[in-house]
Amino acid sequence: MHPMLPLPFRVRSRRKETADTFTLELSPEGPSHPFPFSPGQFNMLYLPGVGEVPISISTLTAHPGAVAPTIRSVGPVSSGLCRLEPKAPLGLRGPFGRGWPLKEAEGGDLLLLAGGIGLAPLRPAVESVLERRERFGKVFLLYGARSPAELLYRKELEQWRSRLDIEVGVTVDRSERGWKGRVGVVTTLLHGADLEPGRTTAFLCGPEVMLRFAAQELERLEFDPSRVFVSMERNMKCAVGFCGHCQYGPDFICKDGPVLPYFRVRDRLALREA
Repeated sequence: MHPMLPLPFRVRSRRKETADTFTLELSPEGPSHPFPFSPGQFNMLYLPGVGEVPISISTLTAHPGAVAPTIRSVGPVSSGLCRLEPKAPLGLRGPFGRGWPLKEAEGGDLLLLAGGIGLAPLRPAVESVLERRERFGKVFLLYGARSPAELLYRKELEQWRSRLDIEVGVTVDRSERGWKGRVGVVTTLLHGADLEPGRTTAFLCGPEVMLRFAAQELERLEFDPSRVFVSMERNMKCAVGFCGHCQYGPDFICKDGPVLPYFRVRDRLALREA
């Protein structure tokens, strides 16, 4: 497909995740073909008459050619996408960017640390790892949200937690009535996990302030910065490194990222307004 021409898709189903976040399953119009992508990549979703936004591919799907993004309603385009009903049309370009280096992480332990909607770009990595569980050592998924009401994928979190081959930790910044889980920022979960920094690769995804503090905490725990990867978010327009909207220092997040080695962006992440 041409990278600048959106293909026609339609909404197959819509699932409400939180008050302002929905997962759409999208199917192509016409013949269905496999939709190859790497966990961590993104698509550009086009809402006719409104505009286009970059959205991570959030989950694997059993339907050939289908793709499932999780979208938070924060602007005109994303709000319009969240209101779409089944059979509604939209356009899709992609996939774009560099995903999580799962192949390089094989043979060792794996830490996946997410904050808020940052669990969405990590979800296909979790699913891929669990499908090939024998290729990894210990696997940790540590997830934090602002409140219990803002936790994504509650059903999947319970399913993953019930397995004996992945350790799942969940925390919230502030509690609510009936919450019996952990309270605190997501980095507090690091000290309760049986991590071996020398053999562990870490994938981090979430708000930039979380990435900064989580990566710094991993350095204090003596993680090798070259084995820590972060997924960056910027205002992407063209998705092919032409328009310059997503430039982050010498990198263009759309084509050099969104997943980047932490050591490559460490100095920039230290700047709060980078």
